[in-house]
Amino acid sequence: MSLQIKGMVGSGLTTHLAKAFQTHQKHLLMVCSDREKAAYHLNDFEQLLGSEKVYFFPSSYRKPYQTETTDNANVLLRSDVLNKLSHSQTARVIVTYPQALFEKVVSQATLKKNTLTIKKGNQLSLDFVNEVLFDYRFERVDFVSQPGEFSVRGGIIDVFSFANQHPYRIEFFDDEVESLRSFDIATQLSIATHESVKLLPNTSEGFRKATRKSIVELIAPEGLLVLQDLDGVKERLAHYFGEAETHFAALQTETQHLPPEKLFLSETLFQAHLAELSWINLSPSSAVKTQKKVVVKQSPQPAFNRKFDQLISYLNDNHEKGYQNIIACSSAQQAQRLNTIFQEMEETVHYKTIVLPLFEGFEDIDAKIAVFTDHQIFERYHKYQLKSSHTKQQALTLKELTHLEVGDYVTHIDHGIGRFGGLQKIDVEGNTQEA
Repeated sequence: MSLQIKGMVGSGLTTHLAKAFQTHQKHLLMVCSDREKAAYHLNDFEQLLGSEKVYFFPSSYRKPYQTETTDNANVLLRSDVLNKLSHSQTARVIVTYPQALFEKVVSQATLKKNTLTIKKGNQLSLDFVNEVLFDYRFERVDFVSQPGEFSVRGGIIDVFSFANQHPYRIEFFDDEVESLRSFDIATQLSIATHESVKLLPNTSEGFRKATRKSIVELIAPEGLLVLQDLDGVKERLAHYFGEAETHFAALQTETQHLPPEKLFLSETLFQAHLAELSWINLSPSSAVKTQKKVVVKQSPQPAFNRKFDQLISYLNDNHEKGYQNIIACSSAQQAQRLNTIFQEMEETVHYKTIVLPLFEGFEDIDAKIAVFTDHQIFERYHKYQLKSSHTKQQALTLKELTHLEVGDYVTHIDHGIGRFGGLQKIDVEGNTQEA
């Protein structure tokens, strides 16, 4: 089935799609025009459905065949999607964009074959896990700070798997797995205990002989593909594939690389995938015809330029027309702030507030619902939030701390700016010495 839907705007789009997902409980893959739009719609889905059902599928590197530009944090997010699709039957919402769609992923069979599952109480030697991690191309370091790293201290292995947002700490007692925990990189404090963990390798590298598929194939045939702009996706895929062919032709290394058609999704193959599942296009297409067209009557939230008398008048006019006015606020404090402003103006206002940080307000004319966002009312910039444990934190990580040199300037949360004077080691008798 192919469908073109016209007229949905702002968060009205994600609201309709979230309702469809809840009704049908099938995988939904949304391909937005670019990364920023994908991130905003991702946040809307997370607010409407809960973050445990919604996943972001980013690109893992900027240029084909240049692994030095690979972003391990993005590889983790891609692997997380692949892991959930491979090991769970639960329906998911996956949000992506053309550059990420372009990269194929290893098949689900290959992923299962190359995933090490460790359970509490397993009879498993530390040396075996160490060898497996080297086989998975993990890097051994002093302290883990990003996916693809592990460290060994006594009977403890810290490993940052590509299957979890936080690293795992695996404690052994002889050859028995005694405890499994995830922990925070900056504080080293435990976050949660686990009965089992999955150690997943970098799915964007290695597996040279493995079959790869596009993310579209992984949700077919029962999943739903939603495209913000079908023609735009096809154009970008053709451009990226041309770049990949150029880079592949210019390779002058002894390493044997797979050709572009094995690693990447071409425009031609994408076109063929459209016949394998149901899809919706949200923009008119000059290249592909849909079986059916639907018009949804929605309009964007008007601009009030922080003029609350205009806002009140608009809300009351809406009420007289039979609309339900809902103001979606980013926090309870913002909701209270709006309530206070309306009370101080001493006018009757027909509205209700909810704590639901949406991307953009909208009016659904058929449903007689008007949804306003507080950040648009106050003309405040609304920044998207991407789930990643590798966002730069204010606190120093252990890795950063060990790379400080005497004389480097540092900022202490209580004592201000100063110069780093070195680290000291404390031996078993309590004596200190320079590190």
